[in-house]
Amino acid sequence: MKNYTITVNGNVYDVVVEEGASSGAAPVKAPAAPKAAPKAAPAAPAAAPASSGAAGSVRIEAGAAGKVFKIEAKAGQAVKAGDAVVILEAMKMEIPVVAPKDGTIVSIDAAVGDPVEAGALLATMN
Repeated sequence: MKNYTITVNGNVYDVVVEEGASSGAAPVKAPAAPKAAPKAAPAAPAAAPASSGAAGSVRIEAGAAGKVFKIEAKAGQAVKAGDAVVILEAMKMEIPVVAPKDGTIVSIDAAVGDPVEAGALLATMN
């Protein structure tokens, strides 16, 4: 066995690697607690997302994890299928999230700068 110290994003981990000629998968051990205290989570955004308070029947969701870069539509706006509603930024790329069909935006449920996961609700429409 060999011991290594690895630093990831400012957190220091002690890792033990077993040596051997095993043809199967290596055993998985629970990670050791980091030596350094983890950084505090970012503060919640001060402003609430622009929303009309009602939800539409069609959900517009993030297709990938990223950060809300730009809001292209607003509540009450008519959109056509394929029109960009929200622009996400992921891996230095801008990814448009588009309206799935013709309709009217009912609510925008995200704000510029919000981190989002894949499948997160960004807007609703009818």
